Amino acid sequence: MMAEVVKSKHISPNFVRLTLAGLDGLENWGADHWCRLFFTREGQDVLALPTRTSEFGWYLQYLATPKARRPWVRAYTVRNARTDVGEVDMDFVIHGDHDSMGPGAKFALEAKPGDRLGFLDQGSAFTPDHPHDWTLLVGDETALPAIAGICRSLPKTATGVAIIEIPSAADQQEFEAQVGIDIRWIARDESLQSDEKPGELALKALAEATLPNSEVHAHTIGEQALATGARRHLVQERGVPKRNVDFVGYWRYRRAQTS
Repeated sequence: MMAEVVKSKHISPNFVRLTLAGLDGLENWGADHWCRLFFTREGQDVLALPTRTSEFGWYLQYLATPKARRPWVRAYTVRNARTDVGEVDMDFVIHGDHDSMGPGAKFALEAKPGDRLGFLDQGSAFTPDHPHDWTLLVGDETALPAIAGICRSLPKTATGVAIIEIPSAADQQEFEAQVGIDIRWIARDESLQSDEKPGELALKALAEATLPNSEVHAHTIGEQALATGARRHLVQERGVPKRNVDFVGYWRYRRAQTS
């Protein structure tokens, strides 16, 4: 479906929040509610969106669209959903210079009320399928909307740890979380080493953390080396069963996605 920007706000040094409207019939999946956003490429006057919405149908239709008409598509997590009015808030991480930014960040920086983009709802990516005593969340700035949504959606009796790495201390956000969730912020601008790659501080914090010695469900997301490295540490160093760890690499450091 087509969405329209109704509000744009630079909420911190490295985050821009867009409010999108026109999403009638949107479901609120809670937790890690994710979607795909479609942006026009340079020189495109019309946003050609897939008409199919099934898991693979939309992508086959997308690939069949001539590249001259094919829009950019990127996956994002919904920060807040207001299904009664068909609105969502989407947070975009802004880093690097304009030439190195992805299409989503460029769109967010330049967006003004009335601008349009495509929105394809994809449901929730946080779906634990095994009994567990506590929850572990590890991610970087791109994972912040997902971690915030998961913390908000956990049962009131939930306990756990959330390790969140952000570019600067000023990017820290307040969000709703159950009292049993220990949220640990790590800011790269407070590190003594200026050459830290995104995700390295979160990995170090995980390796040094004292964690409960009971059944866990872990969700490690963000830069690919962080997501896979956290899973490797949990499985190999802490003996966590592979089934208990979900991991998703959202992006790769210094490697642009070209399609």
